[in-house]
Amino acid sequence: MTPDDDMTLSSLRPGDLSPELLSPAGDMDSARAAVANGADAIYFGLDRFNARLRADNFTLDSLPELMRFLHTRGVKGYVTMNTLIFTSELADALTYLGHLNAAGVDGVIVQDTGLARCLTEWRRQDPAMKLELHASTQMTLSSPDGLEFASGFLDLKQAVLARELSLKEIEQCVRHTDIPLEVFVHGALCVAYSGQCLTSESLGQRSANRGECAQACRLPYTLVVDGKAVPLGERRYLLSPQDLCALDRIPDLVRMGVKSYKIEGRLKSPEYVAAVTAAYRKALDAACAGIPVDEMVTARDRYALQMVFSRGFSTGWLDGTDHPRLTHGRHGKKRGAYAGVIVDSGQGWLDIRPEGDVPLAPGDGFVIDAGEDRNEEQGGRIWKVQRNRLFFHGKASRIDWSRVRPGQKLWKTDDPALNAELKKMREHLPEAVLPLHLACTGSAGEPLTVSCPEYGCSVQSAQPLQTAEKRPLTPEVLEQQLGRLGGTGFRVASCECLLPEGLMLPLSILNQTRRALVEQIQTARQEKEISVPSRLPEPFVLPALPEGAATPGTPPHLSVLCRRPEQIPSALDAGADAVYLDFEDLRDYAAGVEAVRQHGKSAPVFLATPRIQKPSETGYFKLMERAAPDGVLIRNLGAAQYFRHSPLHRIGDFSLNVANPYSAAILKERGNLDYLTISYDLNAGQVADLLRAAPPEWFELTLHQHMPMFHMEHCVFCTFLSDGASYKNCGRPCERYHVQLRDRVGQLHPLLADAGCRNTLFNGRAQTGAGFFRGFRHQGLSRFRLELLDDSPEKVRLLVSRYRELLDGSCTEARLIRELDVAEQLGTTEGTLRPR
Repeated sequence: MTPDDDMTLSSLRPGDLSPELLSPAGDMDSARAAVANGADAIYFGLDRFNARLRADNFTLDSLPELMRFLHTRGVKGYVTMNTLIFTSELADALTYLGHLNAAGVDGVIVQDTGLARCLTEWRRQDPAMKLELHASTQMTLSSPDGLEFASGFLDLKQAVLARELSLKEIEQCVRHTDIPLEVFVHGALCVAYSGQCLTSESLGQRSANRGECAQACRLPYTLVVDGKAVPLGERRYLLSPQDLCALDRIPDLVRMGVKSYKIEGRLKSPEYVAAVTAAYRKALDAACAGIPVDEMVTARDRYALQMVFSRGFSTGWLDGTDHPRLTHGRHGKKRGAYAGVIVDSGQGWLDIRPEGDVPLAPGDGFVIDAGEDRNEEQGGRIWKVQRNRLFFHGKASRIDWSRVRPGQKLWKTDDPALNAELKKMREHLPEAVLPLHLACTGSAGEPLTVSCPEYGCSVQSAQPLQTAEKRPLTPEVLEQQLGRLGGTGFRVASCECLLPEGLMLPLSILNQTRRALVEQIQTARQEKEISVPSRLPEPFVLPALPEGAATPGTPPHLSVLCRRPEQIPSALDAGADAVYLDFEDLRDYAAGVEAVRQHGKSAPVFLATPRIQKPSETGYFKLMERAAPDGVLIRNLGAAQYFRHSPLHRIGDFSLNVANPYSAAILKERGNLDYLTISYDLNAGQVADLLRAAPPEWFELTLHQHMPMFHMEHCVFCTFLSDGASYKNCGRPCERYHVQLRDRVGQLHPLLADAGCRNTLFNGRAQTGAGFFRGFRHQGLSRFRLELLDDSPEKVRLLVSRYRELLDGSCTEARLIRELDVAEQLGTTEGTLRPR
């Protein structure tokens, strides 16, 4: 749309191609706040299958009322089912989908590929299943190749892109897919790729893929380089990004054709939802009208965004890579608005040098930023303001004034006046009006027919159309007269005029026709509302899966993943049946393949793709092909698309999140995969459920590893060990230093970089599944994997030989675990495999 178009977003909203402002709702108050401030749609969760289980959420019983509230105001409602679905939960999840459909929910946002495939098939089989399928950001869609792969087996109506993409990369995705795309524009940023964070699962069996994220990224860490702690001063929150604020990038996203603009915040307050929705409504309307954002978004709007929730704002990855700008490390929780620097202080008062235009008034909350741990910070409420001097009442602000120093920063954390203003904003709901799309047809001597297809209604005028002498019926006249619907609960969203030119009808007859149409629509709507809640689609019958051919007697197969070239000979000498290579520099893959083949043992060699593929990174796959391996270990959907017709053998890795037999079946079929690695989110009991439901010979299980916890675009090496902003000027400290992060309990976790300069933080304690090995073998599983980290050749020889003996029956589980506990500095754990 150009600036010359006499059209605003409000007139565009009903169309399928119009931009959509999508707001969060953790409860009914937040839903009302979103609607009151201009949301086109809201997204919310229920009490299960929801990545924000800590939100208040909604229930199946409350859904019909919520959807009526939304639909009578022209707002859509999407339910989040953005978690992995375990085998034992599939039937319940499908029942949920049926109830969502019956309640009139517009769409469902899904992570699990198996559930998504079932919904796709259900929609094809039963016209009563109306739920739109949206791909969650948890599906880790980060490239045109990944979108193409997903669209090949899913009926996607919308897809949420990974938050780590730049504007340029988003535009490449928009250009190369027909799927309407959704982009996060405001709110908290996860430091790890969504769908790829195993930290909470690894450290506390609280999986982010199951809605139980413990937010370990917001905690302080110590940087340990070559065994020594690096003093970073107040920079302790090494993995906590600033919040995303893309207000000024909305025009770029609109120009590219992004469909949906998503606000994060289902755990935030209704006031947050009101303020953020209102600001982005203005920005989106301005962009669609060709007006500069600042002509509609005021300084007060921007101030409100800081106050309702802010850890500091950045444009995230939208402007490309700038690691220090994204994660400065100084705090990990809400800060509010920066007010200024303390220049002097005394008992009960302080003087500040204001920086920015942050108002200060009696009753405002504040915190003094002295570079301390968050638990030690001082703050309270202002009692009186005189110019730049602030006074504090002892009872309201318990401050040790001896600790207050010039140069410390003052942050405003609460504004009671703004809170009252925002509370009013969330209470002023628009009139409940439903959009109508009308069509007008007829010819001279025949009645005018006005129809409304969505309600199946049509009326004819009491008099025929006549040739006009003075004032013919034009599209503008028809829309104006038919749009006089005040007090009816409807509004004309579009009016298509299919009349020949030069016809007329008395306005009194046209008004009479409008009233007759409204009566007919009201009757149809009442009948529809009565029938919708009880309209369940036919239950979906899960398709049959092939029966397994593997037996407990199938010889066990041991694969070993090596991350260093010097590990290869030791792994092969100790009994590896296959070698997987996972090197930081993919240019070393050719030499690694040659090292395996020169060893003398006839063992296939597989190359691991990067865990993420961005639009410009197809060259990585070509580099891997030129190394001439026997196969590839596929870690993302883009790689699955690229290699799906390759002559190379293909194994799907854990990052594809195979958690149930239907995600396994569709990924195996669509990607032409030989085997699939079982998701690291499954415990031993859930692995057993999967092996009973699908052929065991489909799967490989990682029996020993250091769990890859955070996988992030954020580079700790660049941010805290260089003066650069990206790989272009950081000097590549990742190649010179051995880096670990020490957590609050003192445990050290190794940090590695990969081919895309992404970082992975590994659990410092090794996980072993040796205690469950016999059970897995009894269930027919025969393929097992060991993943090495920075292990020496001597340690590799011990690990591989002992697991080889376990698989062959000459080493007991107890002996293996005992020797591992000696070899591993921190001992071992059953970790994620341990049943809850």
